[in-house]
Amino acid sequence: MVTALDSDTELRRRAWDAAASVVDPEIPVLTIADLGVLRDVALNGTEIEISITPTYSGCPAMNMIALEIELALERAGFHRPKVRTVLSPAWTTDWMSEEGRRKLRAYGIAPPQASSSRRALFGEQAVACPQCGSGETELLSEFGSTSCKALWRCKACREPFDYFKCH
Repeated sequence: MVTALDSDTELRRRAWDAAASVVDPEIPVLTIADLGVLRDVALNGTEIEISITPTYSGCPAMNMIALEIELALERAGFHRPKVRTVLSPAWTTDWMSEEGRRKLRAYGIAPPQASSSRRALFGEQAVACPQCGSGETELLSEFGSTSCKALWRCKACREPFDYFKCH
């Protein structure tokens, strides 16, 4: 026998899976689930509501992400889904999945280190090169191709690379 609770759980799982398939428009190898931006799925009667938290306030990708979530849910059979932006608690790189960190490294972006590290807070961290793995790297610019990345260079292989900043 299928109960209403079982049915609700299945609907939430289907909605989560649909929303979790949405990729980040700035780093297309990551899904919003990999990033930890996808926070919650709520079922209110017949309405589905997805909660997302931006990587930082004013992130220009959030409007596109919300639209892509709505489209993914509609394709999955949900009618007029709602996307809610939640600012508190603020997003942290600690929410990024291990799979997301692996995908970043494979894509050539050094993944963030634990934001709770004192060294990360004061910019003293050693960042391993995603190309060759060397720890002999140097910061070129705090500002990379997007607001969440910094530009680094490996002293061993001489390749520049992006580093996903901790926050």
